[in-house]
Amino acid sequence: METTDLVLTILHHLLAFSLAGVIAAEFVLIRNELTPGTLRRLARVDRHYGMLAVLIILVGIGRVFHGLKGWEFYVYNWVFWVKMAIFATVGLLSIVPTIRFISWNRQATASPAFQPPGHELASVRRYIWLEALLFLAIPAFAAAMARGYGL
Repeated sequence: METTDLVLTILHHLLAFSLAGVIAAEFVLIRNELTPGTLRRLARVDRHYGMLAVLIILVGIGRVFHGLKGWEFYVYNWVFWVKMAIFATVGLLSIVPTIRFISWNRQATASPAFQPPGHELASVRRYIWLEALLFLAIPAFAAAMARGYGL
């Protein structure tokens, strides 16, 4: 049995579940009243989002090159590339909320009475909802790939 593969797989799954939790946290926080404290929490949660995404990529690369299946299993598997495209799309969608959270925090620091404009808030809510929806597809493609689909 290959311990490296097991450790990388466990880390990859824990990071993915953690990222799902962070997306859920953003989804919940953005639904409530956005006080300065909530805006700070959103920014902190969003930083964790970025760190987790980077760690998932790094551990995923480790799995490709040091896992039991070998790199050929991944690079020639169209299901793997669909999964990667979805992950990249979720990452790109997260840019708009990140920029808004930074901007809102700056404005809230300057003026404690600051409230995000309604259209910006609605836009960020849509982005996070879409991120969550697309993120749900990733485990489905991962399960299909693990069972040999796409080869």
